[in-house]
Amino acid sequence: AKFTDTGRLMLEKGRQLLSAARDLEKQAQQLSAGWERELAIALDASFPFSALLPLIAEFYAQNPQTRLNFSHHTLAGSWEELTHHGADIILGAINEPPTSAEWSWQTLGALDNIFVVAPHHPLAQEPEPLNRRVIKGYRAIVVGDSSRPECAISSQLLDEQEAITVFDFKTKLELQISGLGCGYLPRYLAQRFIDSGALVEKQVLAQSSNESVWVGWNEQTAGLASAWWRDEILANSAIAAVYSRPDVQKSAS
Repeated sequence: AKFTDTGRLMLEKGRQLLSAARDLEKQAQQLSAGWERELAIALDASFPFSALLPLIAEFYAQNPQTRLNFSHHTLAGSWEELTHHGADIILGAINEPPTSAEWSWQTLGALDNIFVVAPHHPLAQEPEPLNRRVIKGYRAIVVGDSSRPECAISSQLLDEQEAITVFDFKTKLELQISGLGCGYLPRYLAQRFIDSGALVEKQVLAQSSNESVWVGWNEQTAGLASAWWRDEILANSAIAAVYSRPDVQKSAS
């Protein structure tokens, strides 16, 4: 006995329907257990996305039903993405967290920012510590703020200093290595280029190098997936190597 074309089509479609029904049943079980159907994760541009790759694999091994949506933001844009309901959780946000009870946050650590230039840049030969008046005479490379214009902030840019604004730290790094400008970079990004001689670290007079960094989440939408990511991020050794954590204390608004 052999299947007719119609019979073969019905068999194949039947298998697909059975598989879809099983998947739907699993999704329903996950949702009823408190796992979100989708989780929007916003990252500050300074956050090392590569450190998330093992966590993404581990998360999907445990819970393949939750769809992960990642987005990148800069400066005030990270908190704005959370507070304007664009994200369920944010990683690596800088500046002070919001005070509304709708949002909660926890200290991730401190990001060490250092002032670097190419070895052929004029500032490389200036005596240390560099005076801000001297720095102001040279073009800065800055990452633009992704928030709304009325909420935007400028990080480490001096008044009336000429600048090139870029969209991420990789581009900023390339421009500074090329000698087209100067500026601050996270140490974890710049250190290997300092070691190779492609960049020179310079001390700046009255420099404040450490920035507090946060994990924030929406209390109204937080479920098991959001909790899983918060716990794993804070316990991850690769991320701990990027951010110093002298005194990590949980705090919720």
